[in-house]
Amino acid sequence: MFSHILVAYDGSDPAKRALNAALELAVKFNSEVDVVHVVDTLVLAANGVSPIPDEVVRSMYEKARAIVEEAVSVASGKGIKAKAVTLDGDPASTILDYSTKNKVDLIVAGSRGLSTLKRIMLGSVSTRLVTDAKIPVLVVK
Repeated sequence: MFSHILVAYDGSDPAKRALNAALELAVKFNSEVDVVHVVDTLVLAANGVSPIPDEVVRSMYEKARAIVEEAVSVASGKGIKAKAVTLDGDPASTILDYSTKNKVDLIVAGSRGLSTLKRIMLGSVSTRLVTDAKIPVLVVK
């Protein structure tokens, strides 16, 4: 049913729950899993950090790579074929583009539990994924 699963992963508790759900599905359906972290440097610029120092960007990417590699290690320990992917851009748009280009058939993401006001003002990655994806999206609370 699901042969290629993408997990949106940032290392947070909701993302860890999403990873666990994705890995359970991967075992059941013998799926490959792409663990994807999107580095959003524009959020720094939006908060007045401009220009963004190179060492800050480098640190963000190093942290992102370490986070997805750790998740891939967990998947590999369960016998699941998994790949670590670090991308940059707007998280929801980048995940959706990646899922289309790589023939993903399920996206799994954690719910952030944003307050109602924040959700109205900013939206959330999981909400945008559910709204805009052309494939099934599983949001794990």
